[in-house]
Amino acid sequence: MRGGMNQDFDIIVVGGGHAGTEAAAVAARMGARVALVSFNRDTIGAMSCNPAIGGIGKSHLVREIDAMGGVMAHAADLAGIQFRVLNARKGPAVRATRAQADRALYKQAIRGLIQQQANLQVLQQSVDDLIVENHRVVGIVTQLGINIKAGAVVLCAGTFLAGKIHVGQQQSSGGRAGDAPAIALAARLRDLGLPVGRLKTGTPPRIAKSSVDFSKLPEQPGDTPCPVMSFWGSVAQHPQQVCCHIASTTEKTHQIIRDNLKLSAMYSGAIEGVGPRYCPSIEDKIVRFADKTQHQVFIEPEGLTSDELYPNGLSTSLPFSVQQDFIRSMAGFEKAHITRPGYAIEYDYFDPQGLHYSLETRALENLFFAGQINGTTGYEEAAAQGLLAGINAVRKVRELAPWYPLRSESYIGVMVDDLIRLGTQEPYRMFTSRAEYRLLLREDNADLRLSPIANEMGLLTQQQWQTFAQKREAVSQHLTAFEKDWIVPGSERGMLACQLLNLELPREYSIADLLRRPHISLGDLRPLLATQIDDPAVSEQIEIHIKYQGYIERQTEEITKLQNTEAVLIPADFDYLRVSGLSNEIKQKLQRHRPTTLGQATRIAGVTPAAISLLMIYLKKVGMLREHDQHEKTAVVS
Repeated sequence: MRGGMNQDFDIIVVGGGHAGTEAAAVAARMGARVALVSFNRDTIGAMSCNPAIGGIGKSHLVREIDAMGGVMAHAADLAGIQFRVLNARKGPAVRATRAQADRALYKQAIRGLIQQQANLQVLQQSVDDLIVENHRVVGIVTQLGINIKAGAVVLCAGTFLAGKIHVGQQQSSGGRAGDAPAIALAARLRDLGLPVGRLKTGTPPRIAKSSVDFSKLPEQPGDTPCPVMSFWGSVAQHPQQVCCHIASTTEKTHQIIRDNLKLSAMYSGAIEGVGPRYCPSIEDKIVRFADKTQHQVFIEPEGLTSDELYPNGLSTSLPFSVQQDFIRSMAGFEKAHITRPGYAIEYDYFDPQGLHYSLETRALENLFFAGQINGTTGYEEAAAQGLLAGINAVRKVRELAPWYPLRSESYIGVMVDDLIRLGTQEPYRMFTSRAEYRLLLREDNADLRLSPIANEMGLLTQQQWQTFAQKREAVSQHLTAFEKDWIVPGSERGMLACQLLNLELPREYSIADLLRRPHISLGDLRPLLATQIDDPAVSEQIEIHIKYQGYIERQTEEITKLQNTEAVLIPADFDYLRVSGLSNEIKQKLQRHRPTTLGQATRIAGVTPAAISLLMIYLKKVGMLREHDQHEKTAVVS
């Protein structure tokens, strides 16, 4: 006899990972009554794979989650033991903040935020079934037979749906090492006729810190001054900061792996799922890049009090004994002790083309999917989907129109559009190259893009909104002032400007005019400013806006032109290998599919809008830019 809980909920979120915690937190912030159902309360907020938040493309998602009041960036600030800005010497569009995290502190931070959140209850149960009435999901059934009703269900199952772990030729069922898979729920979803597939991911072995000779490993320190992940965070929130280290594989490492490839689950045929292209196993690297004699391995501490190291770059499904041999073939690791073996895991996912842009499934009303169940990989991608699904689950219950950002508004919009428009046959990971509007969608301006929307939906606290409003007003005022503040030749300020900047002033220049010069920074102009700017975030926005204004305007014009690409012809014998700027992956896909128009090229999975723009520019450059006649255009559209 199945019993019900004493009370029902507006929203049920299944899964306590990165997607689930963001979905539950945002729904509760909107005032909905939320149940977060996890098979184990103690693993809520756990970092299942690498102990880090952010990175190229990923930090843009983290900042967008943060701009909408999410929890990931705040937890990263509370748990980050090393912060770095990647691509710091490149343009602001591709700069990315990365936080090395203490696993225990990160989980503690997430659990604390969840426990303190009003309107949110946590229930420790495994979910075996969905309650479906007239093609609508109205609740869940737990392993103990408890029925819980809700207006909407957000399913964030991670790698637990029919999860299978592989170490060499040995296999075991699991959602991750030590945790049981969701077998019954996976079977139920398959019975519902949802489009299912299998994907694979993996993790490297963990190594005892005390067994490593660090004198042979170059240090990799964090940045000074120390970055902050959250728009509302501060350096004072950070725990103790530490160094990472860099190791390298050797020719001996590669030979050991080559000699044992047949024992790898990836190469023995034991694994059905497709692995992530951009986070390959060490076996994949050795095979795919056979000409390389070494690969870098980033040695990352698991935490301030942990004796374990995470060797980023050594994901593997080889047998334990082989893992030990190849680890000990690297300098500094001659006596390394493996505390936990690496493994591959395969799991069910569902074709994201079966979703609405709200992340509600097309097959079943009131059922939302977020995270790896949609074919993505990575904490940040999962958390961003959880945020969006949580928002729309609440809006669905309240009979409001769904909300989702467009490609031109956010990286979240880019990711969701990619998934739903193109689907995915391999784990999807975010990169800045996927965003054709990346000059507009920087990590530094995520709050300016999304916080006003978040505030309208009730996602920000009063203090968060006040802090944001003050920053936005300061940026606006200083931009206006810099355009109107003129430096006159021969004046006292004019002579100071010539001295400071080592240039002549043949005419009047505004502060904005001077700042537009490539080798002049806002710091260089500080002695000339009528009003000083104390907030580094305000200074950053002003400098980027003024320096890149022309580029942004030109990109906006290109975006308008890009909308007219549907009927642009591509010659039948066109050689895509000649187009510089295209990734090898995209070149291979275009060579294989041979699209006849740019419109067809846009619909090839993995071919990004940025790649289409490069193609169009190249066709124009070599004089091949032609369109169908009107009759042919109509035929293509139809």
